Amino acid sequence: MIGTFFTLLATALSLLVVDLVVPGVDLATFPAALIAAVAIGFVNSSVKPILSALSLPLNFLSLGLFSLVVNGLCFWLASILVPGFKVSGLVAMIVGPIILSFVNTLLSNYFAEKNPDLKLEGAQKTAEHKLAEAQKTAEFKLEGDARKADLKTEA
Repeated sequence: MIGTFFTLLATALSLLVVDLVVPGVDLATFPAALIAAVAIGFVNSSVKPILSALSLPLNFLSLGLFSLVVNGLCFWLASILVPGFKVSGLVAMIVGPIILSFVNTLLSNYFAEKNPDLKLEGAQKTAEHKLAEAQKTAEFKLEGDARKADLKTEA
């Protein structure tokens, strides 16, 4: 829960940096940046996979550069959904997501370094689950080997 909050906060702060750096990207307020962060997450998880699949031939022919256009379209689509967030112009549509991704990575890494428990919480649970499964598998294997040894001694 708190990890999601930090991700949302990092994306909103990154959007404010994009607003300052990229001409054509305009954010009215910080709450608009928070809502835009949610909209970008929604568009990236729902619309982007479909666009990426449909544009696969163009992406292949352009050696992956068309993915910048897909990212730009998703960025622009998120701006349509959020009042107070506007993307105007081709440069803003292409460069905005690149700067957003770079700054978001820096901020997310910063939050992860300052709060290592948040980063490892999910991974730690997964590791503990895998360890428990491995122990169960080892126990079953040992029981099976013991049964085989008993059968050999009986025969």
